[in-house]
Amino acid sequence: MMSSVGSSNVSLSQPGLQVRGGGNIALRGPARISRNTRVNAERKFFVGGNWKCNGNMASVKELVSSLNDGEPTRGNVEVVCAPPSPYIDYVRQNLRSDFQISGQNCWIKGTGAYTGEICPEMLKDIGCEWVILGHSERRHLTEIKETDEIIADKTKYALDSGLGVIFCIGELLEEREAGQTLQVCERQMAALASKIDNWDKVVIAYEPVWAIGTGVVATPEQAQEVHDSVRSWLRNKVSPQVADSVRILYGGSVNPQNCDELATKPDIDGFLVGGASLTPGFLQIVDSYKHSMPVSQ
Repeated sequence: MMSSVGSSNVSLSQPGLQVRGGGNIALRGPARISRNTRVNAERKFFVGGNWKCNGNMASVKELVSSLNDGEPTRGNVEVVCAPPSPYIDYVRQNLRSDFQISGQNCWIKGTGAYTGEICPEMLKDIGCEWVILGHSERRHLTEIKETDEIIADKTKYALDSGLGVIFCIGELLEEREAGQTLQVCERQMAALASKIDNWDKVVIAYEPVWAIGTGVVATPEQAQEVHDSVRSWLRNKVSPQVADSVRILYGGSVNPQNCDELATKPDIDGFLVGGASLTPGFLQIVDSYKHSMPVSQ
Protein backbone atom coordinates (compact mmCIF):
# COMPACT_ATOMS: atom_id res chain seq x y z
CA MET A 1 0.00 0.00 0.00
CA MET A 2 0.95 3.65 -0.25
CA SER A 3 2.34 5.73 2.57
CA SER A 4 1.88 9.27 3.79
CA VAL A 5 4.55 11.88 3.18
CA GLY A 6 7.09 13.40 5.47
CA SER A 7 8.72 10.51 7.29
CA SER A 8 11.78 8.47 6.46
CA ASN A 9 10.24 5.62 8.45
CA VAL A 10 7.38 4.73 6.16
CA SER A 11 4.19 3.86 7.99
CA LEU A 12 0.91 2.75 6.52
CA SER A 13 -1.15 3.15 9.65
CA GLN A 14 -2.58 6.52 8.61
CA PRO A 15 -1.93 6.95 4.89
CA GLY A 16 -3.78 9.23 2.52
CA LEU A 17 -3.96 10.46 -1.04
CA GLN A 18 -3.61 14.10 -2.02
CA VAL A 19 -6.71 15.40 -3.76
CA ARG A 20 -6.84 18.48 -5.94
CA GLY A 21 -8.54 21.19 -3.96
CA GLY A 22 -7.64 19.74 -0.56
CA GLY A 23 -8.76 16.81 1.54
CA ASN A 24 -7.64 13.22 1.35
CA ILE A 25 -8.80 9.69 0.78
CA ALA A 26 -7.95 7.41 3.67
CA LEU A 27 -6.07 4.28 2.73
CA ARG A 28 -5.58 1.02 4.54
CA GLY A 29 -3.00 -1.69 3.99
CA PRO A 30 -0.08 -3.70 5.35
CA ALA A 31 2.77 -1.80 7.00
CA ARG A 32 5.65 -3.28 5.01
CA ILE A 33 8.34 -1.96 2.75
CA SER A 34 11.60 -3.66 1.82
CA ARG A 35 13.46 -0.74 0.27
CA ASN A 36 14.62 -2.28 -2.98
CA THR A 37 17.23 -0.23 -4.81
CA ARG A 38 18.00 0.20 -8.48
CA VAL A 39 20.90 -2.24 -8.78
CA ASN A 40 20.89 -3.28 -12.42
CA ALA A 41 22.48 -1.15 -15.12
CA GLU A 42 20.09 -2.63 -17.67
CA ARG A 43 17.15 -0.79 -16.09
CA LYS A 44 17.39 2.16 -18.44
CA PHE A 45 14.81 4.87 -17.71
CA PHE A 46 11.70 4.37 -19.87
CA VAL A 47 9.01 6.88 -20.83
CA GLY A 48 5.94 5.82 -22.78
CA GLY A 49 3.31 8.11 -24.25
CA ASN A 50 -0.16 6.60 -24.64
CA TRP A 51 -2.08 8.84 -27.04
CA LYS A 52 -5.24 6.75 -26.53
CA CYS A 53 -8.20 7.49 -28.84
CA ASN A 54 -7.26 11.12 -29.42
CA GLY A 55 -6.37 13.37 -32.32
CA ASN A 56 -6.77 13.61 -36.06
CA MET A 57 -4.29 13.77 -38.92
CA ALA A 58 -3.68 17.48 -38.42
CA SER A 59 -3.07 17.24 -34.66
CA VAL A 60 -0.89 14.15 -35.05
CA LYS A 61 1.30 15.98 -37.57
CA GLU A 62 1.59 18.94 -35.19
CA LEU A 63 2.49 16.70 -32.24
CA VAL A 64 5.11 14.78 -34.21
CA SER A 65 6.65 18.06 -35.33
CA SER A 66 6.87 19.35 -31.75
CA LEU A 67 8.41 16.11 -30.49
CA ASN A 68 10.97 16.18 -33.28
CA ASP A 69 12.15 19.59 -32.03
CA GLY A 70 13.34 18.16 -28.71
CA GLU A 71 16.95 17.50 -27.76
CA PRO A 72 18.41 14.10 -28.71
CA THR A 73 18.12 11.49 -25.97
CA ARG A 74 21.62 10.15 -26.79
CA GLY A 75 20.65 6.68 -25.59
CA ASN A 76 20.12 7.76 -21.98
CA VAL A 77 16.38 7.05 -21.91
CA GLU A 78 14.08 4.74 -23.86
CA VAL A 79 11.08 6.60 -25.29
CA VAL A 80 8.01 4.97 -26.84
CA CYS A 81 4.95 6.65 -28.36
CA ALA A 82 1.65 4.80 -28.86
CA PRO A 83 -0.51 6.57 -31.48
CA PRO A 84 -4.03 5.45 -32.42
CA SER A 85 -3.81 2.63 -34.95
CA PRO A 86 -4.79 4.65 -38.05
CA TYR A 87 -1.81 6.96 -37.49
CA ILE A 88 0.88 4.43 -36.57
CA ASP A 89 2.40 4.28 -40.04
CA TYR A 90 2.55 8.06 -40.41
CA VAL A 91 4.12 8.47 -36.98
CA ARG A 92 6.67 5.74 -37.65
CA GLN A 93 7.65 7.36 -40.94
CA ASN A 94 7.95 10.88 -39.55
CA LEU A 95 8.81 10.68 -35.83
CA ARG A 96 12.43 11.11 -34.73
CA SER A 97 14.46 7.92 -34.93
CA ASP A 98 15.38 7.84 -31.22
CA PHE A 99 11.69 7.39 -30.26
CA GLN A 100 10.11 3.96 -30.71
CA ILE A 101 6.51 3.13 -31.64
CA SER A 102 3.93 1.05 -29.79
CA GLY A 103 0.49 -0.27 -30.51
CA GLN A 104 -2.18 0.37 -27.89
CA ASN A 105 -3.60 -3.14 -28.08
CA CYS A 106 -3.34 -6.31 -30.13
CA TRP A 107 -5.18 -9.53 -30.80
CA ILE A 108 -4.60 -12.72 -28.88
CA LYS A 109 -3.61 -14.72 -31.97
CA GLY A 110 -2.13 -14.29 -35.43
CA THR A 111 -3.81 -13.47 -38.72
CA GLY A 112 -7.20 -14.92 -39.53
CA ALA A 113 -10.95 -14.28 -39.57
CA TYR A 114 -10.94 -11.82 -36.66
CA THR A 115 -12.78 -8.79 -38.00
CA GLY A 116 -11.56 -5.53 -36.53
CA GLU A 117 -8.53 -6.95 -34.76
CA ILE A 118 -4.82 -6.16 -35.22
CA CYS A 119 -2.40 -9.02 -34.63
CA PRO A 120 1.15 -8.55 -33.29
CA GLU A 121 2.62 -9.56 -36.65
CA MET A 122 0.86 -6.58 -38.26
CA LEU A 123 2.17 -4.18 -35.64
CA LYS A 124 5.70 -5.40 -36.25
CA ASP A 125 5.21 -5.14 -39.99
CA ILE A 126 4.47 -1.42 -39.78
CA GLY A 127 7.38 -0.68 -37.48
CA CYS A 128 6.09 -1.12 -33.93
CA GLU A 129 8.53 -2.38 -31.33
CA TRP A 130 6.05 -2.43 -28.44
CA VAL A 131 2.41 -2.92 -27.52
CA ILE A 132 0.46 -1.77 -24.44
CA LEU A 133 -1.58 -4.57 -22.87
CA GLY A 134 -3.75 -4.72 -19.75
CA HIS A 135 -4.48 -1.00 -19.60
CA SER A 136 -7.19 -0.22 -17.07
CA GLU A 137 -9.51 1.04 -19.79
CA ARG A 138 -9.31 -2.38 -21.47
CA ARG A 139 -9.79 -4.10 -18.12
CA HIS A 140 -12.67 -2.00 -16.78
CA LEU A 141 -14.63 -0.27 -19.55
CA THR A 142 -18.00 -2.03 -19.57
CA GLU A 143 -17.83 -2.43 -23.35
CA ILE A 144 -14.55 -4.40 -23.14
CA LYS A 145 -13.86 -6.01 -19.74
CA GLU A 146 -10.73 -8.00 -20.62
CA THR A 147 -9.88 -10.57 -17.97
CA ASP A 148 -6.51 -11.24 -16.35
CA GLU A 149 -6.26 -14.49 -18.32
CA ILE A 150 -7.01 -12.89 -21.69
CA ILE A 151 -4.46 -10.15 -21.04
CA ALA A 152 -1.84 -12.71 -20.02
CA ASP A 153 -2.52 -14.78 -23.14
CA LYS A 154 -2.28 -11.66 -25.31
CA THR A 155 1.01 -10.78 -23.66
CA LYS A 156 2.50 -14.22 -24.23
CA TYR A 157 1.54 -14.19 -27.90
CA ALA A 158 2.86 -10.66 -28.41
CA LEU A 159 6.17 -11.59 -26.76
CA ASP A 160 6.42 -14.77 -28.80
CA SER A 161 5.85 -12.62 -31.91
CA GLY A 162 8.81 -10.41 -31.05
CA LEU A 163 7.12 -7.35 -29.57
CA GLY A 164 8.01 -5.82 -26.24
CA VAL A 165 5.01 -5.47 -23.91
CA ILE A 166 4.11 -2.61 -21.59
CA PHE A 167 2.04 -4.66 -19.13
CA CYS A 168 -0.33 -2.51 -17.08
CA ILE A 169 -1.52 -3.28 -13.56
CA GLY A 170 -3.41 -1.28 -10.98
CA GLU A 171 -6.39 -1.12 -8.66
CA LEU A 172 -9.76 0.65 -8.67
CA LEU A 173 -10.54 3.28 -6.04
CA GLU A 174 -12.84 0.94 -4.13
CA GLU A 175 -10.10 -1.70 -4.10
CA ARG A 176 -7.63 0.88 -2.83
CA GLU A 177 -9.98 2.00 -0.06
CA ALA A 178 -10.57 -1.63 0.93
CA GLY A 179 -6.83 -2.16 1.37
CA GLN A 180 -6.59 -4.49 -1.64
CA THR A 181 -3.97 -2.68 -3.74
CA LEU A 182 -1.27 -5.32 -3.43
CA GLN A 183 -3.75 -8.19 -3.70
CA VAL A 184 -5.04 -6.82 -7.02
CA CYS A 185 -1.60 -6.10 -8.46
CA GLU A 186 -0.29 -9.51 -7.41
CA ARG A 187 -3.30 -11.24 -8.96
CA GLN A 188 -2.75 -9.45 -12.25
CA MET A 189 0.97 -10.29 -12.27
CA ALA A 190 0.38 -13.89 -11.23
CA ALA A 191 -1.77 -14.40 -14.32
CA LEU A 192 1.16 -13.30 -16.47
CA ALA A 193 3.75 -15.27 -14.50
CA SER A 194 1.76 -18.44 -15.14
CA LYS A 195 2.11 -17.92 -18.91
CA ILE A 196 5.67 -16.70 -19.53
CA ASP A 197 9.20 -17.62 -18.54
CA ASN A 198 11.19 -14.86 -20.24
CA TRP A 199 10.63 -11.34 -18.86
CA ASP A 200 13.36 -9.63 -20.89
CA LYS A 201 10.91 -7.65 -23.05
CA VAL A 202 8.30 -6.95 -20.38
CA VAL A 203 7.94 -3.51 -18.83
CA ILE A 204 5.40 -3.26 -15.99
CA ALA A 205 3.34 -0.08 -15.68
CA TYR A 206 1.64 0.47 -12.33
CA GLU A 207 -1.33 2.74 -13.02
CA PRO A 208 -3.73 3.14 -10.09
CA VAL A 209 -7.08 3.58 -11.82
CA TRP A 210 -8.15 6.29 -9.38
CA ALA A 211 -5.18 8.47 -10.43
CA ILE A 212 -5.68 8.34 -14.21
CA GLY A 213 -6.89 11.78 -15.24
CA THR A 214 -8.87 12.25 -12.02
CA GLY A 215 -6.94 14.95 -10.15
CA VAL A 216 -6.21 12.50 -7.32
CA VAL A 217 -2.42 12.41 -7.15
CA ALA A 218 -0.26 9.81 -5.45
CA THR A 219 2.80 11.30 -3.79
CA PRO A 220 6.25 10.07 -4.88
CA GLU A 221 6.58 8.21 -1.57
CA GLN A 222 3.24 6.48 -2.08
CA ALA A 223 4.09 5.47 -5.64
CA GLN A 224 7.53 4.22 -4.58
CA GLU A 225 6.03 2.01 -1.91
CA VAL A 226 3.78 0.14 -4.34
CA HIS A 227 6.66 -0.20 -6.83
CA ASP A 228 8.82 -1.64 -4.06
CA SER A 229 6.11 -4.18 -3.26
CA VAL A 230 5.73 -5.14 -6.92
CA ARG A 231 9.48 -5.70 -7.19
CA SER A 232 9.47 -7.75 -3.99
CA TRP A 233 6.70 -9.92 -5.44
CA LEU A 234 8.79 -10.51 -8.56
CA ARG A 235 11.78 -11.41 -6.37
CA ASN A 236 9.79 -13.92 -4.33
CA LYS A 237 7.54 -15.40 -7.01
CA VAL A 238 9.62 -15.21 -10.20
CA SER A 239 13.34 -14.68 -9.52
CA PRO A 240 15.80 -12.17 -8.06
CA GLN A 241 17.23 -11.66 -11.55
CA VAL A 242 13.84 -10.68 -12.99
CA ALA A 243 13.14 -8.43 -10.00
CA ASP A 244 16.41 -6.57 -10.52
CA SER A 245 16.06 -6.18 -14.28
CA VAL A 246 12.37 -5.55 -15.01
CA ARG A 247 11.48 -1.89 -15.26
CA ILE A 248 8.42 -0.71 -13.35
CA LEU A 249 6.81 2.49 -14.62
CA TYR A 250 4.38 4.78 -12.85
CA GLY A 251 1.29 6.14 -14.57
CA GLY A 252 -1.55 8.29 -13.30
CA SER A 253 -1.65 12.06 -13.77
CA VAL A 254 2.09 12.25 -14.54
CA ASN A 255 2.93 15.71 -15.83
CA PRO A 256 5.90 18.09 -16.21
CA GLN A 257 5.27 19.45 -12.70
CA ASN A 258 5.54 16.16 -10.78
CA CYS A 259 7.75 13.95 -12.95
CA ASP A 260 11.15 15.11 -11.69
CA GLU A 261 10.45 14.25 -8.06
CA LEU A 262 8.83 10.93 -8.99
CA ALA A 263 11.91 10.06 -11.04
CA THR A 264 14.15 10.26 -7.96
CA LYS A 265 12.55 7.18 -6.38
CA PRO A 266 14.66 4.01 -6.64
CA ASP A 267 11.92 1.70 -7.92
CA ILE A 268 10.26 4.13 -10.34
CA ASP A 269 12.02 3.33 -13.59
CA GLY A 270 10.02 5.72 -15.75
CA PHE A 271 6.48 6.65 -16.71
CA LEU A 272 3.53 5.70 -18.85
CA VAL A 273 1.99 9.05 -19.69
CA GLY A 274 -1.55 9.71 -20.89
CA GLY A 275 -2.88 13.21 -21.49
CA ALA A 276 0.47 14.95 -21.08
CA SER A 277 1.90 12.85 -23.93
CA LEU A 278 -0.32 14.81 -26.34
CA THR A 279 1.52 18.06 -25.60
CA PRO A 280 5.06 19.38 -26.06
CA GLY A 281 5.38 19.00 -22.27
CA PHE A 282 5.98 15.31 -22.92
CA LEU A 283 9.57 16.26 -23.71
CA GLN A 284 9.97 17.60 -20.16
CA ILE A 285 8.78 14.27 -18.81
CA VAL A 286 11.27 12.46 -21.06
CA ASP A 287 13.97 14.75 -19.67
CA SER A 288 13.14 13.65 -16.11
CA TYR A 289 15.51 10.71 -16.57
CA LYS A 290 18.23 13.14 -15.48
CA HIS A 291 16.74 13.08 -11.98
CA SER A 292 16.59 9.30 -11.68
CA MET A 293 18.78 7.64 -9.07
CA PRO A 294 22.18 6.46 -10.32
CA VAL A 295 22.63 2.74 -10.60
CA SER A 296 24.39 1.16 -7.61
CA GLN A 297 27.45 -0.91 -8.41
